[in-house]
Amino acid sequence: MMTQVPRYHGWSLFGLLSLLVLLMTGLILLLNPDLVEATRSAIRATARTSFALFLAAFSASALAVLVPSPFTRSLVRERRFIGLAFAFSHLVHAILIYSYGQLNPEFWPGRTTVGNIPGSVGYLFILLMALTSFKTTARLIGPKAWKALHVSGMWVLAAVFTYSSFKRIPMSAWYVLPFGLMFSAIVIRLLGKIALKYKRSQPRAYV
Repeated sequence: MMTQVPRYHGWSLFGLLSLLVLLMTGLILLLNPDLVEATRSAIRATARTSFALFLAAFSASALAVLVPSPFTRSLVRERRFIGLAFAFSHLVHAILIYSYGQLNPEFWPGRTTVGNIPGSVGYLFILLMALTSFKTTARLIGPKAWKALHVSGMWVLAAVFTYSSFKRIPMSAWYVLPFGLMFSAIVIRLLGKIALKYKRSQPRAYV
């Protein structure tokens, strides 16, 4: 029985997701006559696309263990390209933040060094993980270092997203939703690890 390959997979999936991010950003900037407000809206929109893509990559392996299905298995199979699309979305997000800082001179002076630390650490891990998502660079650092970087990076980014949503809840109750989603994803990932460990500990049946 042949397994049907999705129409978009691998680099074509990455290309599609990246194109959608660019189209969304372009439309927001074109349709809003106020460039400053348009840039702010695009920043919020790319934050949401980055969040959605990160959730998919972060939860993929756990969902495949807890809810095995063709869809969850395809998430695991395409996790690398979903992760790269997340990195691209957050690159666009960073460019928009820089542009907003140029358009609004009061933006950067209003931010503190301490307040910039979580985002800066998050971007550092995104950069390192993206650079080591290719066979050549992954081979250079070795499998142990690769695994340590990507596992720790995913948890650091999960913490950054959780903290970023939590601290904004007093500003708007809507931030309860991303906070709850990220918290749920963390629980799902931990449950997936426990389930996988239990599954591996069970003796295999020999026929």
